[in-house]
Amino acid sequence: MTKEKKIKKAVALKYDKLNDSAPRVKASGKGKTAEKIIETAKAHNVPVAEDADLAEVLSKLDLEEQIPPDLYKAVAELLAYVYSQNKKA
Repeated sequence: MTKEKKIKKAVALKYDKLNDSAPRVKASGKGKTAEKIIETAKAHNVPVAEDADLAEVLSKLDLEEQIPPDLYKAVAELLAYVYSQNKKA
């Protein structure tokens, strides 16, 4: 039995509290595109967190689409973790 290699996925979110009720998908990709999204985020000091399951679900959304209410908690928990890590750094 061979081990299936997972393709890396990345999704970038942006939240504009003045205009949006929830974060929106700003970029999404897999493989080399995912690597470029992560590289670009890090180059601009944008927090990066790894959650393959959440990335899988978010990657199914269209660009500029707001995250659906059933993902609010998962995204909020991820953002809380990212912000706590940034405070430590």
